[in-house]
Amino acid sequence: MYKLVEQIARCMALLGGLVLVALVILTSVSVTGRGLNSLGHSQFLTSLSQSVADWLIATGVAPVTGDFELVEAGVAFAIFAFLPICQLYSEHATVDLFTAGLPAKLNKALIAFWDIILTLTTILLTQRLYAGMVSKKYYGETTFLLEFPIWWAYALSLAAAIVAALVGVYCAGARLTEIKSGRAILPVRGGNA
Repeated sequence: MYKLVEQIARCMALLGGLVLVALVILTSVSVTGRGLNSLGHSQFLTSLSQSVADWLIATGVAPVTGDFELVEAGVAFAIFAFLPICQLYSEHATVDLFTAGLPAKLNKALIAFWDIILTLTTILLTQRLYAGMVSKKYYGETTFLLEFPIWWAYALSLAAAIVAALVGVYCAGARLTEIKSGRAILPVRGGNA
């Protein structure tokens, strides 16, 4: 079962990474377009050569319309897409200052406790994403510039959140099984089994 969950978590992380790369490219293109457009309208370029400034403006360089809307939707998806791999490998940020000196059994219990809390939180977020998606779809809300239905972004994030919740349930169950059986099922922080 672990291998299947790991493959699913890795696929989600890969999808999240691809979305982030696409968003970086989109943002770079948009910023470049905004800069070139500003240059074409600048006093500096028009004083040097009005014809070059007119040519630059005539090329149509400009920021990508709706770039903020796309980045907002994409980043929300990416966040939920990375949750499964982070929880599976116990790579969420932790503060070990107080727990470093505790017995191993107590540390395992704390890890299980926080896995359960994280899973419950992810399930709650998933439920609220679903409610938000239904509401956005019902009222037909769209983004301001691109006018695409907002529920689309909710649906993408919801799909990733469902996977995160399922992986979370597996991780919480595995941590409890580890405590009962004494055998390692999931990796611990830093990749050590």
